Amino acid sequence: MGSYKIEQRRVSHRGRQFHFVSYDQVIENLARKEVAMPPTWFLMNSGKRWPVMPQVPGQDPLELDQSFVEWLELNIFARA
Repeated sequence: MGSYKIEQRRVSHRGRQFHFVSYDQVIENLARKEVAMPPTWFLMNSGKRWPVMPQVPGQDPLELDQSFVEWLELNIFARA
């Protein structure tokens, strides 16, 4: 079994820096009330993390950054 390698991306958008980190899949654990989740990208801020989208191995970095910008527009800036 291979070891999962965490990836990180920093994206500048609208004059701000955003930090995204990938985490390995989570296997369902009913005792801890954790649902199964595939490898996922999370937005990191102030010691917290929010799920953004599933991680796609080998995804083009520019395409990935554009996906992050689209997510930011829909989930962060649309609320303002």
